[in-house]
Amino acid sequence: MKKYTNTGSKDTRSGFGAGMTELGKTNENVVGLCADLIGSLKFDDFKKNHPERFFQIGIAEANMIGIAAGLTIGGKIPFTGTFAGFSTGRVYDQIRQSVAYSDKNVKICASHAGLTLGEDGATHQILEDIGLMKMLPGMVVINTCDFNQTKAATIALSKHHGPAYLRFGRPVVPNFTAEDGSDFVIGKAILLNEGTDVTIVATGHLVWEALIAAEKLEAQGISAEVINIHTIKPLDEEAILKSVAKTKCIVTAEEHNVLGGLGESVSRVLVANNPTPQEFVAVQDSFGESGTPEQLMEKYKLNNQAIVEAALKVIARK
Repeated sequence: MKKYTNTGSKDTRSGFGAGMTELGKTNENVVGLCADLIGSLKFDDFKKNHPERFFQIGIAEANMIGIAAGLTIGGKIPFTGTFAGFSTGRVYDQIRQSVAYSDKNVKICASHAGLTLGEDGATHQILEDIGLMKMLPGMVVINTCDFNQTKAATIALSKHHGPAYLRFGRPVVPNFTAEDGSDFVIGKAILLNEGTDVTIVATGHLVWEALIAAEKLEAQGISAEVINIHTIKPLDEEAILKSVAKTKCIVTAEEHNVLGGLGESVSRVLVANNPTPQEFVAVQDSFGESGTPEQLMEKYKLNNQAIVEAALKVIARK
């Protein structure tokens, strides 16, 4: 299988910050809005260099979404930033009415998603955000896997017209995708490794774990195809169907509730086109808890070993 190199572990939220820094230099219509979390969202550089295009809204997330929607009317491209729980659940009504229904060009950027938020616990570890956002008509939903991909997605969204949700996180994770972002296209999956025995489609922090799982499976004589699904909506149905036509089974892996996430989107595609055995690596309809990211990913079975076990199980079902 193709080997990928960790070029230096970084947090994905810093990729968002780097993307905003680049957009600050190249697109004068890009503006930033933050709900009192400038450091956490890595807005520092954008605010320093473009103070006239940065708005500190404070702990008033609903107001932030409303202001962002209004800014689009004047041709601005607003990027809002706060924790994923506050970016979605707290302001869902405002997003639905002022952004999605009105087809406003707002980019909702959310850090600290999933269990890897760690010690802050269940109240902050939102595991329902992808489901909430993908149900909104016209909303693009992106969940990036590393620093480079998050930077590329941030820049790409500035060129995409329409509402979008960009999900990233706090933990330091391996950085392995193309440094120049050349492999990132909204709505196009990335084939990381070709295989014949099982398809593994993963998103976010589970992509690197899927690559490790593929190596472990290879050591057992099993050929795993690994696909990076960074865009959950619109989903690259063609890539999924092409792969399962060959492997005849699939594992989906995500740091999200099993209900409403990537796995369910893939299931819809399969049942409508090519019914295929599927196993889900995801949180099994529960809240999280306090702990280190590593402890939580182990307990909730969101790691490479869980992907290996799911792959062996689904292969046996073919």
